[in-house]
Amino acid sequence: MKKILLIEDEEKLAKFIVLELQYEGFSVTVSNDGREGLDLALQSNWDLILLDLMLPGLNGIEVCRRIRAVKDTSIIMLTARDSVMDRVSGLDSGADDYIPKPFATEELLARIRVIFRRAKRNMQQHSTLTFHDLEVDTMARVVKRGKDEIELTKREYDLLIIFLQNIGLVLTREMLLEKVWGYNVEVETNVVDVYVSYLRNKLHTSDNEQFIETVRGIGYVIRK
Repeated sequence: MKKILLIEDEEKLAKFIVLELQYEGFSVTVSNDGREGLDLALQSNWDLILLDLMLPGLNGIEVCRRIRAVKDTSIIMLTARDSVMDRVSGLDSGADDYIPKPFATEELLARIRVIFRRAKRNMQQHSTLTFHDLEVDTMARVVKRGKDEIELTKREYDLLIIFLQNIGLVLTREMLLEKVWGYNVEVETNVVDVYVSYLRNKLHTSDNEQFIETVRGIGYVIRK
């Protein structure tokens, strides 16, 4: 069952959307506040987030930006404001789609189906990540070098995936901390150094080989 987070402060509209989505077989969680919605979005994994633009606590644009800084969860923005600039702001903040209020249930469901079809295609296209003789099956969460399988903890695996998705790009410790540990987790950046060391030890095959390079004073990179 796909999980949807609805962040919407209009309670009557939220109840209506929940009923329609549950009828279609989705599991729906509701938040009526921007800050609470952001916490829920970051603390759990969702298949889709429906996000209102005008929210108490924290507006939808800022919520979207903060989610997108650490997660690639699909987001559809819902709002009564339908100017070109509102749509542009919503999409630029990281939303995948934008639907103005009032909207027909059929249109919302159709847009949700499009989002899920796109996510399925992307998952199929990017189910395997490779670098030299290193191969990661992201569907099965299996990491191999040649024929040898490498056992990684969840943090080590998530860290490796971020590196393989950003080959050639220098990633700061702060970026890695947000992407792997989460936006609102209070840990020191030196924890990144510790886990990079763990990951290096498990990936290397000789004393001279090192996939993950240190960029002094900045962070780390896997070079092409």
